[in-house]
Amino acid sequence: MSTPADAYTAPLQQLITMGGPVLVVLLALAVIGLVAFFYLLLAAVIYAPRQSRSLKRALADWQDRPHADCVTRVQQPVNWLARQNPLRTLIANAMNGRLTRQAPDTLRETLARDARAALEPFEAPLKVLEVVAALAPLLGLLGTVLGMMGSFSAMATSSGQASASQLSGGIYEALTTTAAGLVLAIPFAALAAWADFRLRRLNSLVNAALVSVLGPELPQRSDELIAPESEPEPEFITQPSARPAVARAEARPAPSEAAFAHAAG
Repeated sequence: MSTPADAYTAPLQQLITMGGPVLVVLLALAVIGLVAFFYLLLAAVIYAPRQSRSLKRALADWQDRPHADCVTRVQQPVNWLARQNPLRTLIANAMNGRLTRQAPDTLRETLARDARAALEPFEAPLKVLEVVAALAPLLGLLGTVLGMMGSFSAMATSSGQASASQLSGGIYEALTTTAAGLVLAIPFAALAAWADFRLRRLNSLVNAALVSVLGPELPQRSDELIAPESEPEPEFITQPSARPAVARAEARPAPSEAAFAHAAG
């Protein structure tokens, strides 16, 4: 008596019987690839570098005028998911390095090492997806070759008495592994290409954020790094009054009066 579970497992058992041990390896690769893909999605949701609105505002203020208040704002995430964002740590370390005036070469090497470490959780599952996409068609071809060898070996042992239907049945079973390998390779190749594209985008995002931190020039005075400097009050330039010149002109006797006094004297 068959159970409802047998209705689902019977086609799988028949497929494994047709494909042989190679098909079992292909099924194991499919399971490994799915696990790697879901791990990649989970890691992307939690640990992927991302720019929130608060980070964008802090970077914009830093580009306008670098000061220590930007570091404080970057280091104050709002929730647990924001605290897992590695881009916050990278930006805070870059700002602190600029404020403490570390050597530019040393700071860049440290930031490059930290950026690679932030993207490392995504490289392993991506490599697994690429390996599954590359191995699946090769294993399928191997299963086909082994199946064809078995079919021709059976025909040889029967002294050429095997019918065409028997030979075609053996070839059909041998080609099953090739079809299974291609069905497995195509979606995993697409997933690997998508994951590689997303990883490149994350790398570009991290580089752009760090360049925006390392770009602005720091003020020469250390007190300007504490808070944005207030705008200077306008200076009013007082022009000298023309009144003294007029007074000197009034005090000087007129030419006619001076000549009259000389004549009278």
